[in-house]
Amino acid sequence: MKKLLAIFCLIALVAFVEKGEGKRSKIQTEVSGDKGKGNSHALNAKKGWRTLFDGKTKNGWHIYRGEGTGSSWQVEDGMLVFVPDNTKGVKNGGDLTTDEEFENYHFSVEWKISEGGNSGIIFNVKEDSVNKKSYLTGMEMQVLDNDKHPDAKIIKHRAGDLYDLISSSKETVKPVGEWNRAEIIYKDNELKLFLNGVNVVSTIVGDDNWNKMVAGSKFKSMPGFGKFHKGRISLQDHGNKVWFRNVKIKQL
Repeated sequence: MKKLLAIFCLIALVAFVEKGEGKRSKIQTEVSGDKGKGNSHALNAKKGWRTLFDGKTKNGWHIYRGEGTGSSWQVEDGMLVFVPDNTKGVKNGGDLTTDEEFENYHFSVEWKISEGGNSGIIFNVKEDSVNKKSYLTGMEMQVLDNDKHPDAKIIKHRAGDLYDLISSSKETVKPVGEWNRAEIIYKDNELKLFLNGVNVVSTIVGDDNWNKMVAGSKFKSMPGFGKFHKGRISLQDHGNKVWFRNVKIKQL
């Protein structure tokens, strides 16, 4: 009887371990499915994510206050790539901007910067006839080579910072040539920035502390800066080569 009981316990233990391994495999699949160009659109949709870049075309995007998407913004191997041609600010370049506006959202993108490069993700952008540049209204999460770009020596200008307003709480950026994952969570004036899975910036847009920060920044003379809680998202043309992929958003 004892022998039969021991065999039964052994069988139960094996079944429990196999079940646990199955759960871990499922979790690992979901996590790894969010990385690289092999990202699963079906899994994203199931979790409420919507892809903003299909990996093949620039549908859904345009140059800020311009027509078309500009020849400097190219699609290569499932990536959006800005290839500078010394035409910053004219028809071949400019900030690549979503056709849609978003409010209360979780935005996610992977980026890779060139050596000595500078770019940014500008959000809550109000595109109209008054504001000639996206940064006049939109806030920016900095994209930068922290090792070789001179801006890296300036506090609040490093990769992951809320540009010119708040420094990242931790240094989580990966070196040139490696992919970084940036996330922007904005809901009811509460803003959180994540870089490579780490919450590096948290603030409340529009409160007294926010107003003091803006008053002490380069945005103090821009009356529309940070005033809009619904807007477009722009990928910045700063004249340096930069790559983006896995561009997606989830409504909150």
